[in-house]
Amino acid sequence: MISGLIGGIPITSVIVRSSANMNAGAKSKLSTIVHGILLLVGAMLIPAILNYIPLASLAVILVVTGYKLCKPSVFMSFFKMNKYRWFPFIATVVAIVFTDLLVGVAIGMAIAVGAILIGNLKNTYHLHQGQLEGVNMIRIELSQEVSFLNKAALTMTLDRLPNDCTVVIDATKTFYIDFDVLEMIREFEQIKAPTKNIKAVLTGFKEEYDVVNNDHIFYEEIPGLKKNAHKRTGMKATEVITNIKKGNKVNGKINFVN
Repeated sequence: MISGLIGGIPITSVIVRSSANMNAGAKSKLSTIVHGILLLVGAMLIPAILNYIPLASLAVILVVTGYKLCKPSVFMSFFKMNKYRWFPFIATVVAIVFTDLLVGVAIGMAIAVGAILIGNLKNTYHLHQGQLEGVNMIRIELSQEVSFLNKAALTMTLDRLPNDCTVVIDATKTFYIDFDVLEMIREFEQIKAPTKNIKAVLTGFKEEYDVVNNDHIFYEEIPGLKKNAHKRTGMKATEVITNIKKGNKVNGKINFVN
């Protein structure tokens, strides 16, 4: 009880209880409180009656619930991901089966950390700055894999962006982005950027990331770019944007520097 009051969490995440509550139609954290009260009342008032419940019946409930949480489709979805996701997952499952829950989770965490560290040895992101039609442009080109190890540096970079600028976060070359990083990018675009009058342009994000690619803001931010850019540079508007992404110089107007 003391651990819970100061912020302690169940070591197994009580996923079975959460699943049962959701299946029963629970919609708020009140279900957790009610569940706790029922357990306390049952353990204090009717422990002898609870002991009459056959262990085999409880085991069946756990097996069925466990199957629903880890059915074959879950394993298949992990196999479709990159190796830094499915290898730690499979290693954790095997370790739990042949040891126990805590040891298996510890082994899985160690393998996951190792896989992430190996995958991030060459990871970074590139920052480009310049001017386009009088607009202060900053482009952040994400590397092939962006994990939680990159989150702190990327967050610091976004927090230090000047007011009244346009920042382009380009994930065109990115194969994997950690969930926490995606949440941070969404928070920056929707909450932080508007408070500093920053136009956040997201481009190149895969559909499964559930991030809206809003690179059409290029046209809204720079008046006349869509209609007149090809006349001034001899290129189509889409080619202009391509050159912006590459960091090239177009007729002295664009000059992004690493």
